[in-house]
Amino acid sequence: MESVIITGGTGLIGTALTRLLLERGYKVTILTRRPENGSNKAVSYAHWNVDTQTIDKAAIQEADYIIHLAGANVADKRWTAARKQEIVDSRTKSSELLFTALQTIPNKVKKVISASATGYYGEFKDHAFTETDPAYTDFLGTTTKAWEDSISKVTTLNKKLVIFRTGIVLSRDGGAIKEFYKPLRFGFATVLGSGEQFVPWIHIHDIVRLYFNAIVNDKLEGVYNAVSPNPVTNRELIHSMGRIAKGGSFMTTYVPTFALKIALGEMSIEVLKSVKASASKIQQTGFQFSYPTIDEAMEQLFSR
Repeated sequence: MESVIITGGTGLIGTALTRLLLERGYKVTILTRRPENGSNKAVSYAHWNVDTQTIDKAAIQEADYIIHLAGANVADKRWTAARKQEIVDSRTKSSELLFTALQTIPNKVKKVISASATGYYGEFKDHAFTETDPAYTDFLGTTTKAWEDSISKVTTLNKKLVIFRTGIVLSRDGGAIKEFYKPLRFGFATVLGSGEQFVPWIHIHDIVRLYFNAIVNDKLEGVYNAVSPNPVTNRELIHSMGRIAKGGSFMTTYVPTFALKIALGEMSIEVLKSVKASASKIQQTGFQFSYPTIDEAMEQLFSR
C-alpha cells in the first residue's frame, strides 16, 4: 500500500482528495498541528508546525508522495499588511519545512505535488495565459511566484514535482459557489462589477482527479494550469448557476465596482481582474475533464 502525505488535508480539495485516495487503496496521512484532534478514523494524522519548523519524521520516512495544499485562504479576511504576510508565510514557510524534511530525513518520496493559483497571472488582454507566461507583479502574482519557487527546490533532491495553478474550485461543500449562491436563494443573481471579467474555474471532481492523475502518471512533471478548458465571464457563471439552480427564476443585480472596493479593499482587484488561462497543456497529456463546461458543472452541483 502506497502512502500519501497531504498538507492542508482538511480543506475543500484535501477532504475530497482524501476520500478518493482511500477509495483507491492508498494510506493517507494528514499533517496537522494537533493530530489528536483528527476526526477521520480512516486516515492517519501526524504532527507538523510551520512556525517552529518541526515535522513528524516517521511520516516523512513512510511517504511515497506528498501533496502540498497548505496555505491561508486568500479570501477569508481583508488584506491588511499582517494578513498579507500571513498568506505569504503560510505558503513559503510550509514549503521550506517540507524541503528541509526531505533534505535531512531519509525517505522514499517519489514526487511532490503542490498547489498554486491562477492569481499568478495578470489581466487578460489578447491571449489565454499559458504556463510559460511570467508572474504578474501584484500581490497574488508575487505571492504565487514565491510559493512556487519555495517548493521547486525539492527538484534539487532528485524528487519529481508537479505544480497546479488552480482556478476557482466549484463545489457545493464550500468555496466560491457557497458565496455566489447566497443571494440566489432569494432570487437575485449577483454579478460583480461589470461581470465581463473572465473567471478561471474548475469542478471539484476534476481538480481531485488531476491530483490523483499526478500520482499515477509517472510522466507528469512541471507546471500545469488546473482550469476548465472553457473559461467564462463572471456574468456567465452566475447566470448558469441561476438557470440551473433556480430554473431561470431570478433577477440579475450588479455590485458596483466602487462598492466592492469599499467592502473588500485591495482584495477587490482580484475579484474584478479578468484572468483567462489555457488548459491545453494538461489536455495534451491525455487528461479529459469530466465537467468541461460551466453548464455541465452546474448541472452536477445542483442536481443532487
